[in-house]
Amino acid sequence: MTVGASLPRVDALSKVTGSALYPGDLSLPDMLHAKVLFARRPHARVLSMDTRAALAVPGVVAIYTGADVPNNEYGLSLFDAPVMVTPLDRLAGAAHPKSFDGVVRHFGEKLAFIVADTEKTAEQARDLIEVTWEDLPIISSVHEAVKAEQRQLHPHYAGNVITSYRIRKGDIDAGFAQADVIVEDTYSTGAQEHAYLQPEAGLAYIDEMGRITVQVAGQWVHEDQEQIAHALELDKEQVRVVYPAIGGAFGGREDMSVQIVLALAVQRLRRPVKIIWSREESIIGHHKRHPMYFHARLGARRDGTLVAAQVDFMADAGPYASTSTKVLGNATTSCVGPYVVPNVAVDSRAVVTNNLPTGAFRGFGSPQALFVAECQMNKLAAALGMDPVALRLKNVLRDDSININNSPMPPGCSIADVVEKCSASAGWESSAPAKPGGNGTRVGRGFACGHKNVGFSFGAPEKCEARVELYGANEVERAVVYHAGADCGQGAHTVFLRVASEALQLPAERVELVVSDTATSGNSGSASASRMTFMAGHSIAGAAKAALAKWQRDEERPARASYIYHPRRTTAMDPLTGQSDPHITYGYVAVSAEIEIEPATGQLHVRRLVCADDVGRAVNPQQVVGQVEGAVVQALGWTALENFVQRDGRVLTEHLSTYLIPSVLDVPDAVDTVLVENADPQGSLGIRGMAEMPFLVVAPAVSAAIHDATGVWVNELPVTPERLRIALQEVHA
Repeated sequence: MTVGASLPRVDALSKVTGSALYPGDLSLPDMLHAKVLFARRPHARVLSMDTRAALAVPGVVAIYTGADVPNNEYGLSLFDAPVMVTPLDRLAGAAHPKSFDGVVRHFGEKLAFIVADTEKTAEQARDLIEVTWEDLPIISSVHEAVKAEQRQLHPHYAGNVITSYRIRKGDIDAGFAQADVIVEDTYSTGAQEHAYLQPEAGLAYIDEMGRITVQVAGQWVHEDQEQIAHALELDKEQVRVVYPAIGGAFGGREDMSVQIVLALAVQRLRRPVKIIWSREESIIGHHKRHPMYFHARLGARRDGTLVAAQVDFMADAGPYASTSTKVLGNATTSCVGPYVVPNVAVDSRAVVTNNLPTGAFRGFGSPQALFVAECQMNKLAAALGMDPVALRLKNVLRDDSININNSPMPPGCSIADVVEKCSASAGWESSAPAKPGGNGTRVGRGFACGHKNVGFSFGAPEKCEARVELYGANEVERAVVYHAGADCGQGAHTVFLRVASEALQLPAERVELVVSDTATSGNSGSASASRMTFMAGHSIAGAAKAALAKWQRDEERPARASYIYHPRRTTAMDPLTGQSDPHITYGYVAVSAEIEIEPATGQLHVRRLVCADDVGRAVNPQQVVGQVEGAVVQALGWTALENFVQRDGRVLTEHLSTYLIPSVLDVPDAVDTVLVENADPQGSLGIRGMAEMPFLVVAPAVSAAIHDATGVWVNELPVTPERLRIALQEVHA
């Protein structure tokens, strides 16, 4: 039995020895190299582009612009962004002119794709391209963007709003009238760069079947295939997408980066083309976590019973939709936390600006919303003079509790158990103060908890396909599992192997995986939304069962079977009330943080962080611990270190020397992982997704610890040393 045992990852040896091939490691004979010309302007009409000097550089093979893209649009939820912005002097010749084309709307827009015999030659040619601009007014604030007098930045989005949600449950005025205590405040959370190890890279070529083949790092091979085919006006079968090793993603590889432009060049040239972005190109070239701006009120009776919650917030979407519709939905359903609240009013908007596009990032809107919800709960606990853990246990959701969307929670709601196990492990019930700091430092601890959806939501179609083949004579001697799911470094392929081994009752070494290739596997859906283990577990177990039935009942040799798993359906939010059954199921997390602060410098260090997660069933416990440790450090970066700065739409932190991510010196002294295993009734083998959960509530736990140590409430993220030092000076002046 392999499920539940900590066994080596299937890719461990190849990655530690360096034999694993990432997209940037690939090469083919007769290969060309490419570079992208980025706009580096936040808002302007592209009047013309002169490529004559660039084309004259020896070794330059071709230069493509938006005019060369047959259907110059892409987008994960809406086709609202150009693959490359077409100069106005070339737009008349476009096959399908777009109303949004011809205008640069953010700093990282692509203008041209230069293909040459070497990367250096492509760079030289890129720098010789002359662009004639007409600069346009820049709107970089969501608060400015929604003012009635502001110009519309994108022709699709009136009032500069991409989408909005509204929840009305109970009677909000009557609810607050019942409250003995009300806490009210404003909050803001910053953008975040994914900073994955491997910058965008890819190699495209024509395969032996004549298909345009793109080898790239992404999160959903079939979505990449569909986006390429849509932009190039090809049948999907004419496009193949393959993922080699992927050096991290965290949501940052859901949107298109190099996929379409590589395919375009190969379609035209019929030769292999390779590109590798620099770190600086990566930082401006892909989306970021949504900055969000909140105003929140929370009311309770004297005994701590919650009676009303009101939240109004805006998310900075940048100029295009990307996944903002879904991120905003998640934030909307998370913004009052995992609590029973009888009276709720939420209004949310995703707003167009000239900042970089924003999209998927680990937590998918829930970290921003839960920062607010949990800060509100901690402030309420302080106002009531009540223990913050006890306040939570009094109000948390349970099986069949009615959530803010006025629907019952799905079975398996275990947040109370997670809170209890986290607080017990952290010694929260002890009244003894934290161990004092030295040299004038201050020590404090804080608590927070949260929940997040597993799987696609709000009525989005959801499925996952697997195929299993069994070989042998009288007994099954070996199996081959075909699955398109992406392993972005989280260990998904190891999970696939463990589930298949368990379902087939075969040793893992007799199971072969064929993965992440549109030519060999059906659609798996995205490696996102903490869904891949949950969904793949069902699809692989289902295909294994079907193949075994053919082997045993029909005596097929070899036995082959496919299985498509469809989870229960969800529903979209009603536009007036938010009434819906929004999510398939949930993951649950609680965090206790103990910190130490130097008041003179504002330097913050986490001494101990306890993170409890209900994973349903830990397929490979060591991997789960790794996910927790990585997530909490990444969350600490967003909380207290990573300050992504855009000013008037221009990126000022496009280097890792100016955008600081956590180093080993920023890791907590201790990270204690508490694995909670309450089998999810909907999960194969009881599994529920967990990869995003440890990130969710680190920020509010640290915020509460800062208050415990200093008396300062943190309402703005990141709480950099400078911001914390200034806040301490103001409070203690």
